[in-house]
Amino acid sequence: MIAAVVFLVAYAWEVIGNLSGTAAAAAELVITATWAAFVLDYAVNLLLAPRRWVWFRGHIFDLLVVVLPLLRPLRLLRLVTLLSVLQRTAGAAFRERVVMYVIGASALLVFVASLAVLDAERSAQGASITTFWDALWWAFVSITTVGYGDFAPVTAMGRLIAGGLMLGGVALLGVVTATLASWIVEQVAKQEEDARVATRGEIRALSRQIEQLQATLDSKAP
Repeated sequence: MIAAVVFLVAYAWEVIGNLSGTAAAAAELVITATWAAFVLDYAVNLLLAPRRWVWFRGHIFDLLVVVLPLLRPLRLLRLVTLLSVLQRTAGAAFRERVVMYVIGASALLVFVASLAVLDAERSAQGASITTFWDALWWAFVSITTVGYGDFAPVTAMGRLIAGGLMLGGVALLGVVTATLASWIVEQVAKQEEDARVATRGEIRALSRQIEQLQATLDSKAP
Protein backbone atom coordinates (compact mmCIF):
# COMPACT_ATOMS: atom_id res chain seq x y z
CA MET A 1 0.00 0.00 0.00
CA ILE A 2 2.85 2.35 0.83
CA ALA A 3 4.47 1.51 -2.50
CA ALA A 4 1.17 2.23 -4.26
CA VAL A 5 0.89 5.63 -2.59
CA VAL A 6 4.52 6.47 -3.45
CA PHE A 7 4.03 5.38 -7.05
CA LEU A 8 0.86 7.43 -7.44
CA VAL A 9 2.48 10.55 -5.98
CA ALA A 10 5.59 10.18 -8.15
CA TYR A 11 3.58 9.49 -11.30
CA ALA A 12 1.22 12.40 -10.67
CA TRP A 13 4.16 14.69 -9.97
CA GLU A 14 5.86 13.63 -13.20
CA VAL A 15 2.77 14.00 -15.42
CA ILE A 16 1.09 17.09 -13.96
CA GLY A 17 4.41 18.89 -13.50
CA ASN A 18 5.56 17.87 -17.00
CA LEU A 19 9.00 17.32 -15.51
CA SER A 20 12.29 17.31 -17.31
CA GLY A 21 15.93 16.96 -16.40
CA THR A 22 16.87 16.04 -12.83
CA ALA A 23 13.30 16.18 -11.51
CA ALA A 24 12.09 13.78 -14.18
CA ALA A 25 14.98 11.42 -13.46
CA ALA A 26 14.14 11.48 -9.74
CA ALA A 27 10.46 10.69 -10.43
CA GLU A 28 11.43 7.83 -12.74
CA LEU A 29 13.78 6.47 -10.06
CA VAL A 30 10.96 6.43 -7.51
CA ILE A 31 8.58 4.78 -9.99
CA THR A 32 11.17 2.10 -10.79
CA ALA A 33 11.80 1.46 -7.08
CA THR A 34 8.09 0.96 -6.39
CA TRP A 35 7.85 -1.40 -9.36
CA ALA A 36 10.72 -3.43 -7.89
CA ALA A 37 8.86 -3.58 -4.56
CA PHE A 38 5.76 -4.96 -6.29
CA VAL A 39 7.83 -7.54 -8.20
CA LEU A 40 9.53 -8.66 -4.97
CA ASP A 41 6.21 -8.87 -3.14
CA TYR A 42 4.67 -10.99 -5.90
CA ALA A 43 7.69 -13.28 -6.23
CA VAL A 44 7.98 -13.94 -2.49
CA ASN A 45 4.27 -14.70 -2.13
CA LEU A 46 4.40 -17.06 -5.11
CA LEU A 47 7.45 -18.91 -3.76
CA LEU A 48 5.97 -19.27 -0.27
CA ALA A 49 2.57 -20.49 -1.49
CA PRO A 50 2.03 -24.20 -0.64
CA ARG A 51 0.16 -24.72 -3.93
CA ARG A 52 1.73 -22.25 -6.32
CA TRP A 53 -0.54 -22.89 -9.31
CA VAL A 54 -3.64 -22.42 -7.19
CA TRP A 55 -2.18 -19.23 -5.71
CA PHE A 56 -1.26 -17.98 -9.20
CA ARG A 57 -4.80 -18.50 -10.52
CA GLY A 58 -6.28 -16.75 -7.50
CA HIS A 59 -3.99 -13.70 -7.73
CA ILE A 60 -4.17 -12.65 -11.36
CA PHE A 61 -4.79 -9.07 -10.27
CA ASP A 62 -1.47 -9.05 -8.38
CA LEU A 63 0.26 -10.15 -11.59
CA LEU A 64 -1.44 -7.36 -13.53
CA VAL A 65 -0.31 -4.90 -10.85
CA VAL A 66 3.27 -5.93 -11.60
CA VAL A 67 2.88 -5.92 -15.38
CA LEU A 68 0.67 -2.82 -15.78
CA PRO A 69 1.98 0.23 -13.88
CA LEU A 70 -1.35 2.08 -13.91
CA LEU A 71 -3.00 -0.64 -11.79
CA ARG A 72 -0.62 -0.21 -8.86
CA PRO A 73 -2.60 2.55 -7.11
CA LEU A 74 -5.62 0.21 -7.01
CA ARG A 75 -3.80 -1.66 -4.24
CA LEU A 76 -5.01 1.19 -2.03
CA LEU A 77 -8.52 -0.28 -2.17
CA ARG A 78 -7.42 -2.83 0.41
CA LEU A 79 -7.45 -0.04 2.98
CA VAL A 80 -11.24 0.13 2.94
CA THR A 81 -11.51 -3.46 4.18
CA LEU A 82 -10.24 -2.28 7.57
CA LEU A 83 -13.48 -0.41 8.10
CA SER A 84 -15.48 -3.62 7.85
CA VAL A 85 -14.25 -4.57 11.35
CA LEU A 86 -16.68 -2.01 12.70
CA GLN A 87 -19.60 -3.85 11.13
CA ARG A 88 -21.40 -6.65 12.98
CA THR A 89 -24.14 -7.64 10.54
CA ALA A 90 -22.88 -9.72 7.63
CA GLY A 91 -25.24 -8.26 5.02
CA ALA A 92 -24.66 -4.69 6.13
CA ALA A 93 -20.89 -5.24 6.23
CA PHE A 94 -20.93 -6.63 2.69
CA ARG A 95 -22.90 -3.72 1.29
CA GLU A 96 -20.77 -1.24 3.20
CA ARG A 97 -17.65 -2.78 1.74
CA VAL A 98 -19.07 -2.78 -1.78
CA VAL A 99 -20.07 0.88 -1.53
CA MET A 100 -16.62 1.85 -0.26
CA TYR A 101 -14.92 -0.16 -2.99
CA VAL A 102 -17.07 1.46 -5.68
CA ILE A 103 -16.39 4.98 -4.40
CA GLY A 104 -12.68 4.32 -3.98
CA ALA A 105 -12.32 2.53 -7.30
CA SER A 106 -14.20 5.26 -9.17
CA ALA A 107 -12.07 8.04 -7.70
CA LEU A 108 -8.81 6.18 -8.33
CA LEU A 109 -9.76 5.13 -11.85
CA VAL A 110 -10.72 8.68 -12.81
CA PHE A 111 -7.54 10.15 -11.35
CA VAL A 112 -5.15 7.52 -12.76
CA ALA A 113 -6.85 7.53 -16.17
CA SER A 114 -6.55 11.32 -16.23
CA LEU A 115 -2.81 11.08 -15.61
CA ALA A 116 -2.35 8.29 -18.14
CA VAL A 117 -4.29 9.90 -20.95
CA LEU A 118 -2.59 13.25 -20.37
CA ASP A 119 0.80 11.55 -20.47
CA ALA A 120 -0.14 9.84 -23.76
CA GLU A 121 -1.93 12.74 -25.46
CA ARG A 122 -0.21 15.93 -24.41
CA SER A 123 2.53 15.86 -27.07
CA ALA A 124 0.47 14.26 -29.87
CA GLN A 125 -0.37 16.22 -32.99
CA GLY A 126 -4.01 17.40 -33.04
CA ALA A 127 -4.59 16.38 -29.42
CA SER A 128 -7.48 18.01 -27.57
CA ILE A 129 -6.44 16.78 -24.12
CA THR A 130 -3.49 18.98 -23.22
CA THR A 131 -4.09 19.96 -19.57
CA PHE A 132 -4.80 17.95 -16.44
CA TRP A 133 -8.24 19.54 -16.01
CA ASP A 134 -9.17 18.56 -19.56
CA ALA A 135 -7.99 15.03 -18.83
CA LEU A 136 -9.92 14.93 -15.55
CA TRP A 137 -13.14 16.05 -17.23
CA TRP A 138 -12.65 13.54 -20.04
CA ALA A 139 -12.09 10.70 -17.55
CA PHE A 140 -15.17 11.67 -15.55
CA VAL A 141 -17.53 11.73 -18.53
CA SER A 142 -15.97 8.53 -19.90
CA ILE A 143 -16.33 6.46 -16.74
CA THR A 144 -19.98 7.53 -16.46
CA THR A 145 -20.43 6.47 -20.13
CA VAL A 146 -21.77 9.95 -20.99
CA GLY A 147 -19.07 10.89 -23.48
CA TYR A 148 -19.84 14.43 -24.61
CA GLY A 149 -17.19 14.23 -27.32
CA ASP A 150 -15.63 17.60 -26.53
CA PHE A 151 -12.39 15.78 -25.66
CA ALA A 152 -11.23 12.57 -27.29
CA PRO A 153 -7.89 10.74 -27.45
CA VAL A 154 -6.10 10.61 -30.77
CA THR A 155 -3.23 8.24 -29.95
CA ALA A 156 -3.41 4.45 -29.83
CA MET A 157 -2.36 4.43 -26.17
CA GLY A 158 -4.94 7.07 -25.31
CA ARG A 159 -7.70 5.07 -26.97
CA LEU A 160 -6.57 1.92 -25.18
CA ILE A 161 -6.81 3.80 -21.87
CA ALA A 162 -10.25 5.07 -22.89
CA GLY A 163 -11.46 1.55 -23.61
CA GLY A 164 -10.26 0.28 -20.25
CA LEU A 165 -11.83 3.23 -18.46
CA MET A 166 -15.20 2.72 -20.13
CA LEU A 167 -15.16 -0.99 -19.32
CA GLY A 168 -14.35 -0.09 -15.74
CA GLY A 169 -17.25 2.34 -15.66
CA VAL A 170 -19.68 -0.29 -16.92
CA ALA A 171 -18.38 -2.81 -14.36
CA LEU A 172 -18.75 -0.33 -11.50
CA LEU A 173 -22.27 0.53 -12.65
CA GLY A 174 -23.09 -3.18 -12.58
CA VAL A 175 -21.77 -3.46 -9.02
CA VAL A 176 -23.89 -0.51 -7.91
CA THR A 177 -26.99 -1.98 -9.57
CA ALA A 178 -26.42 -5.41 -8.01
CA THR A 179 -25.88 -3.88 -4.56
CA LEU A 180 -29.05 -1.82 -4.83
CA ALA A 181 -31.00 -4.86 -6.00
CA SER A 182 -29.75 -6.94 -3.08
CA TRP A 183 -30.77 -4.20 -0.65
CA ILE A 184 -34.29 -4.05 -2.16
CA VAL A 185 -34.63 -7.85 -2.03
CA GLU A 186 -33.53 -7.86 1.61
CA GLN A 187 -36.02 -5.14 2.54
CA VAL A 188 -38.87 -6.99 0.82
CA ALA A 189 -37.87 -10.25 2.52
CA LYS A 190 -37.76 -8.48 5.87
CA GLN A 191 -41.24 -7.05 5.39
CA GLU A 192 -42.56 -10.46 4.37
CA GLU A 193 -40.97 -12.05 7.43
CA ASP A 194 -42.52 -9.38 9.67
CA ALA A 195 -45.89 -10.07 8.07
CA ARG A 196 -45.50 -13.82 8.61
CA VAL A 197 -44.55 -13.27 12.25
CA ALA A 198 -47.61 -11.05 12.77
CA THR A 199 -49.86 -13.61 11.05
CA ARG A 200 -48.53 -16.44 13.22
CA GLY A 201 -49.17 -14.31 16.31
CA GLU A 202 -52.74 -13.63 15.25
CA ILE A 203 -53.32 -17.35 14.57
CA ARG A 204 -51.99 -18.29 18.01
CA ALA A 205 -54.23 -15.65 19.66
CA LEU A 206 -57.24 -16.93 17.71
CA SER A 207 -56.43 -20.51 18.69
CA ARG A 208 -56.30 -19.54 22.35
CA GLN A 209 -59.68 -17.82 22.05
CA ILE A 210 -61.18 -20.91 20.42
CA GLU A 211 -59.75 -23.10 23.17
CA GLN A 212 -61.16 -20.80 25.85
CA LEU A 213 -64.57 -20.81 24.14
CA GLN A 214 -64.48 -24.58 23.86
CA ALA A 215 -63.58 -24.88 27.53
CA THR A 216 -66.47 -22.58 28.46
CA LEU A 217 -68.92 -24.64 26.39
CA ASP A 218 -67.65 -27.87 27.90
CA SER A 219 -68.07 -26.52 31.44
CA LYS A 220 -71.70 -25.58 30.77
CA ALA A 221 -72.58 -28.85 29.11
CA PRO A 222 -74.96 -31.15 31.20
